[in-house]
Formats: sequence, C-alpha cells, structure tokens
Amino acid sequence: MTNSENAASRRTGLWLALAIALLAAAADQASKRVILEHVMDPPRLIEVTPFFNLTLGFNRGVSFGMLSSDEALGPWLLVGLTLGIVAALIVWARRVGSRIEAAAIGGVIGGAIGNVIDRVRQGAVTDFLDFHALGWHWPAFNLADAAIFCGVAALLLHSWAADRAADKKVNAQPLCTRIENDKSEA
Repeated sequence: MTNSENAASRRTGLWLALAIALLAAAADQASKRVILEHVMDPPRLIEVTPFFNLTLGFNRGVSFGMLSSDEALGPWLLVGLTLGIVAALIVWARRVGSRIEAAAIGGVIGGAIGNVIDRVRQGAVTDFLDFHALGWHWPAFNLADAAIFCGVAALLLHSWAADRAADKKVNAQPLCTRIENDKSEA
C-alpha cells in the first residue's frame, strides 16, 4: 500500500469512527428521551419478558455505580475524564487501517458521548435496561453502555484474530526464513 493509499485508508477510518459515534450517541439520546418523557412517566417497573424489564435509574458514577458521588464536582470530573478518553480514541481512530477497528472505536466514542450528555444535562446517567435471571439482576444500563461494551468486545476480538493471523503467517514461513528474520530484528 502506498503512503497516499495508507493516508486515505486512515481518513476513512476516522470518518467511519465518527459516523458510528454520531449514530450511537443519537440512538442513545433518543432512547433516553422516549424512556424519560413517555414510557417512564410516571416511573415504574415494566416487565417485558421473564428475563427483561424496563426500569428507571440514574447512575452518578461509572460502571456498576463505581466512583459515585453526591458532590457537585463529581459529574464534572467524570465528564473531564471521559472527554480525555474520547480525545485519545479519536487519535487512535485516525491511525487505524481496519474498518472493524474504526467502527468499534466509534461505538465506544458514541457511547461515551451519550453518557457525557446525560452527566452535563442532569448530573447522572439515565439507565433503563434491566436483565435478570433466577432472582439475579444485572445492573441496569442503557444504549450508550451497550455501544461501549460492543465496541470494546469488537476491538478485543479483532486484536485476537489479528494475532492468530500473524501467528499463522509466521508459522507458514520456512524455518530458515524465520531464523533470518529473527536475526535481522535483533
């Protein structure tokens, strides 16, 4: 791949990541608006299936309520931390050559932005999806959380698949070529 093709691929990755981020954040905010203004007015528990409920919750912390704080500065510290992470993810998205990686990073960015909007607007993140089994409830979450989870899972799977492909490529080389490559890298 030439330098100009590589640069074009990276720009495509950034634009794909940003488009996915926009879609994830928009879907998250739209779902929260419907939940807050229509479905949970008044707030209540809605049994959808034997293992899934809609319920309204507000998370002042991060995952599973960790770092939760009633201090006025708490949400703003989380907003600043999240925006720093988003900036790092955008830099990463500018450097990827894979559409899968770009889309996954976009999902994480969009989910993070969706939750930042909640923190800025109301000081807490709106959660409403409640899965449960045998009396055990997974902590309630939202579409932003799902986008973050799916993005991270896709990044891990992509990394694992790339490592396996690299291992197969190395193992497919004749032994004398692998020894020469190891000597030249040292």
